[in-house]
Amino acid sequence: MQAGTPAEDEPVAVYDPGGAVVGVAPRGVVYRDGLWHGTTGVLVRSSDGERVYLHRRSPDKLIFPSMYDCWAGGVIGPDESPDDAAARELAEELGVTGVSLKRSYGPFAYDDGTLRCHMFTYEVRWDGPLHHQPEEVVWGDWVTLTELRARLADGRRWPFVPDGRVGIERWLAARDAGITG
Repeated sequence: MQAGTPAEDEPVAVYDPGGAVVGVAPRGVVYRDGLWHGTTGVLVRSSDGERVYLHRRSPDKLIFPSMYDCWAGGVIGPDESPDDAAARELAEELGVTGVSLKRSYGPFAYDDGTLRCHMFTYEVRWDGPLHHQPEEVVWGDWVTLTELRARLADGRRWPFVPDGRVGIERWLAARDAGITG
């Protein structure tokens, strides 16, 4: 996003239900009208793979303020590939750069009747420092996969971003089935 551009005015690539880019609209319109769009999510794991980075979103976010997520990510801009958007968002939100992103189990469509997106998921192994962008992230910590499952089960105390919840539940199921590491 360009510095000084209000979040609701940020241009976002609009997709069709099948996953093809069909246009551009401001983020506020995409959310208000429930337009299909592309998003990215990067699961940051420790180098041994035993921990993931969990964070809480800023209370000023346009959607899902103050909720928890374990994906660093966001919307895909016009003329931006999912790979480029994922790298950009990881750098913006957590300050992680110069790493190799590995595509996760594949994109999935999320549609709760209000939010409609194609989420492109990635993983990265990282033990270096993390630097929160204050407008995006207000808290974060490493949790084991067991702790993550417990927090997912306690939605009252740990409300998760809905599409992020679906994404991590799919990732955990794929991991349990031996499809992903």
